[in-house]
Amino acid sequence: MAVKIRLTRLGKKKQPTYRVVVMDSRKPRDGRYIEQLGVYDPRQEPSLIKIDNERALHWLRTGAQPTERAQKLLEISGAWTLFKVAKGDIHTVGAPAPEPAAKVEAEPAIEDVAEEAPAAEMDEMSDESGEDE
Repeated sequence: MAVKIRLTRLGKKKQPTYRVVVMDSRKPRDGRYIEQLGVYDPRQEPSLIKIDNERALHWLRTGAQPTERAQKLLEISGAWTLFKVAKGDIHTVGAPAPEPAAKVEAEPAIEDVAEEAPAAEMDEMSDESGEDE
């Protein structure tokens, strides 16, 4: 069964409100859903977005695929970022880099070359200024 996180429409004509739900992708838009994750009301200023991030994260880890609009709402609520961090696609500041030892070894060599280059340039400049006088 292909599970999706998507929106179902509520409200009168020209006055939409939406539920963020988990449902089978083969069901109709306003059909029966597995679980309601939150509410989205675009008519308020600013738009009302309430999503249970723990349940959304659970369903994302289970393999539920969000629609484009549902993904935007998950990004705003923070659930999508939590999912990406848990998956390893986004690295946080406190987490160690994948290969810090290789970077540390390469950096001193670059610094040595950088230190030698200005000294050589300064010698050439002093030689040139001495010739002019």
